[in-house]
Amino acid sequence: MSATKPPRSFYAPLAAGAPAPLREQPTRVERMIHFVPAHNEKVRAKTAEMAAQVDVLLANLEDAIPADQKVAARRGCIEMGEKYEFGATGFWTRINALNSPWHLDDVIEIVSAIGNKLDVIMVPKVEGPWDIHYMDQLLALLEAKAGVKRPIGLHAILETAQGVANVEAIALASPRMQGISLGPADLAASRGMKTTRVGGGHPDYATLSDPVEGQPRLRAQQDPWHYTMAKMVDACMTAGIKAFYGPFGDIRDLAACEQQFKNAFLLGCVGAWSLHPDQIAIAKRVFSPDPAEVAFAQKILAAIPDGAGVAMVDGKMQDDATWKQAKVIVDLAKQVAAKDPEMAGVYGL
Repeated sequence: MSATKPPRSFYAPLAAGAPAPLREQPTRVERMIHFVPAHNEKVRAKTAEMAAQVDVLLANLEDAIPADQKVAARRGCIEMGEKYEFGATGFWTRINALNSPWHLDDVIEIVSAIGNKLDVIMVPKVEGPWDIHYMDQLLALLEAKAGVKRPIGLHAILETAQGVANVEAIALASPRMQGISLGPADLAASRGMKTTRVGGGHPDYATLSDPVEGQPRLRAQQDPWHYTMAKMVDACMTAGIKAFYGPFGDIRDLAACEQQFKNAFLLGCVGAWSLHPDQIAIAKRVFSPDPAEVAFAQKILAAIPDGAGVAMVDGKMQDDATWKQAKVIVDLAKQVAAKDPEMAGVYGL
């Protein structure tokens, strides 16, 4: 007998009085998830300013928060939710791992206090659908008890080898699933990869051109995250949720950060984490479609209005397959334009 839920019960509330699960996640532009150390009072004081600049503001409780500051971070997250309005900006939190001593209090206290302000809970080190099922049930019970009016979404971080092996099942585990992020640092450790870098390429992960007598061999650095990112994107697209690149750790190397974000965008990711204000502008630029691409895509849609047939556009043959590609770009541009007036002017939308 199958262990998956039958279709009729997949969207049934998991607790009496809990809000009904969403059949479609809200349409939002989420080019960057900006991390805020929730224990830091000086940074929290800039919440309103940061919320006006980013698509998602996340109160971080997990990695990078010292053990003796975990409770302060939880209280800081609650303060942010109680004190500020976020408008079109998403308000998320990353809780501590499911096996940590802070996890349960994180979920109970935050949902009880600010459940109606919180859009998404990011769950670290998800290893299988069972982790999502647990969070799904727990949130339903807490939402019912606290009178939360809309279901809180779940976002999984892919940062263990087992999680990568189970990523399809994770993506399909619950109607709460909003998306999945690649977590390269913990994943590298879980896999036994020989690197201390957080994302990006590595000089030892490279290819050499064939030897030619009298000529130097060309060397090209490769992306060790390509396979995992592509697998994650496939799982997310299958489930109808969003794929994100996670952190780029070297905040000084803006060029390498931009290239990693470009790789992720091209493969199908909709956004990435920003750990420093300098990375916000990069994510905003990279995860907004290129204006020239948007203009060309609009030409394709105009030439094949119903998505069927063949047309020549700027000397290139277009058909129903390229029409679908063009629609992806134009639809995203419209979403970005609705969020960002400056980009709306650039796109002419």
